[in-house]
Amino acid sequence: MLRAFSTAATGMDAQQMMVDTIANNIANANTSGFKRTQVNFQDLLYVKMQEAGREISSGVIAPSGMEVGSGVKTASTTKIFSPGEMQATGNQLDLAIQGDGFFQILLPNGEYRYTRDGAFQKDTNGLIVTSGGNQLNPGLTVPTNATSVDISLDGTVSAETPTGSQVIGSVQLYRFPNNAGLTAEGGNLYKETGASGTAVAGNPGENGYGTILSQYLEKSNVEMVTELVNLITAQRAYEINSRCIRVGDDMLKELNQLVR
Repeated sequence: MLRAFSTAATGMDAQQMMVDTIANNIANANTSGFKRTQVNFQDLLYVKMQEAGREISSGVIAPSGMEVGSGVKTASTTKIFSPGEMQATGNQLDLAIQGDGFFQILLPNGEYRYTRDGAFQKDTNGLIVTSGGNQLNPGLTVPTNATSVDISLDGTVSAETPTGSQVIGSVQLYRFPNNAGLTAEGGNLYKETGASGTAVAGNPGENGYGTILSQYLEKSNVEMVTELVNLITAQRAYEINSRCIRVGDDMLKELNQLVR
C-alpha cells in the first residue's frame, strides 16, 4: 500500500514540473524568437514479482510476467525549434530568419552566444547590437550620415548616404548539428554545448541556411491553445495522483479499523 504513496508522489512532482514549463511558455508568448519547451518523462524502475517466460509447469511457459512500476521521472526538457510567425515591424534593423540558422552575438567577455531574436538597434558608435547591448557578430557599423539601411535576403547590408549607397558588410548565420542541445541562458540567448555540436557559419540562402527578412521579427512559436490544453491535462493528472494518495490513506484507515 505504501508503494502507491511514493508512486503517486512522483506523478505529482512530474506534473508540477509540467505546469512550471507551461507557465514559462505562456509567459513568453510575445517574446520575439522564443522557442517553446517540451517536458519529456520516463517511467521508473519496476519491481518484478514474476518473470515473463518462466516455466509454470513441465513444458508450459508463462506468456507474461508480473511487475509493478515505481512511478515517473522528468527525463529532460527540449526546446522545440519550429518556426514562429513573421511579423512586419517597419524597423529597418529588425531581422527575421526564414528557415534554419541563428544570429551570433559577441558578449563583452569575448564569448559567443546565439539567438533567433532579430530586434537589433544601433549604439552610440553605430554598431548593430541587440536590445541588451551585445554586438552582432560579425560586427557591422552604420555610418553616422546614413539616411537608411537595407538588408537583403542574402544578408548583404547596405547604407544609403548623401554620397550614394555603400555596402557595409553582411549578416552571417550559424547552424548546429543538434539545436536541442543548446542551453538557454535567458535574454533570448543560447549557448553552445557538447550536445549541440560546434556552430557552423554560412551565408543566408545557401546550403540549407535560412534567408534574412528585413523589417520583420519572428514571433514566439508558442500556441496558446496547445499550452492551455496541456495545462488542463497536467492539472487533472496532478489531481488524480493526489486522489490515489487519499484512496491509499482511506484503505489504510479501513485496515486499521479491522485490526481494532
